[in-house]
Amino acid sequence: MKVSKIGVVGLGAMGIGVARSLLRKGFEVHACDVRPQVLEQIAAEGAHAHATPASLAARVDALIVLVVNADQTEAVLFGENGAAGTLKPGGIVMASSTVPPHYGEALGARLAKAGFAMLDAPVSGGAARAAAGEMTVMASGAPEVFEAMAGVLDAIAAKVYRLGDAPGMGSKVKMINQLLAGVHIAAATEAMALGIRAGIDPDTLYEVISNSAGNSWMFSNRVPHILAGDYTPLSAVDIFVKDLGIVLDSARKMTFPLPLTSSALQMFIATSASGLGGEDDSAVIKMFQRLTGIDLPEPKKEG
Repeated sequence: MKVSKIGVVGLGAMGIGVARSLLRKGFEVHACDVRPQVLEQIAAEGAHAHATPASLAARVDALIVLVVNADQTEAVLFGENGAAGTLKPGGIVMASSTVPPHYGEALGARLAKAGFAMLDAPVSGGAARAAAGEMTVMASGAPEVFEAMAGVLDAIAAKVYRLGDAPGMGSKVKMINQLLAGVHIAAATEAMALGIRAGIDPDTLYEVISNSAGNSWMFSNRVPHILAGDYTPLSAVDIFVKDLGIVLDSARKMTFPLPLTSSALQMFIATSASGLGGEDDSAVIKMFQRLTGIDLPEPKKEG
């Protein structure tokens, strides 16, 4: 089976880009989100809008679930008006939210028992790469599911890593990615805060570090938000409270110490506790501002 009718549940920064990438490649796209204005927007671009996952699932060969966490994934699939109640036998669920690996494994077993196939396929790359159809997909699942979803994966991703034949391994690899992403964001904000306190011009500091050994992808990607004074959430502080919590919970089950991850999580929690959980994750630097009184760049004035 080749998938031609595809659903996208969750039209956040990544999901909206996925839906648009699929539309560009000629798929019949069905979309579902709790925000009517976002549904109206994607419908104007050619997608079919649905108020519930159940309505969407009845019309598609496969659906991509790109919501925030395991609880939302559970609600999308098995809650009231959930997709599992209407998806046709043999339908495919591409579970792309960041969830604990043990949940991914259990979800695969539940869906198989119900007569569905699953691709455990968390994604990475941010809103810009999602919009360009150039995400990285970390996936595990049966070979025939990869074959059925080949066109979909080609439309939304620049790199697809096949990590195994059973759900769970994709979520394990994404967990490690989020460990590094969270630690790198925390380190980037800490370094910029110290540099500002030391009297270094922040734009100059960004330029130098971006071309030096201390650079990271997250430094290059997140520090421009700080320089622009723009904390519009592309990925919010609270996302990393969740994701690093998943990392530490999973490591605890393996009796594995993670001192750097623990410190980074406390930085995100402190930022969230100060009322900034809904801001962009680069807003961790505001925690240092409140502690030390450093002056951060102000939003650029238009004109």
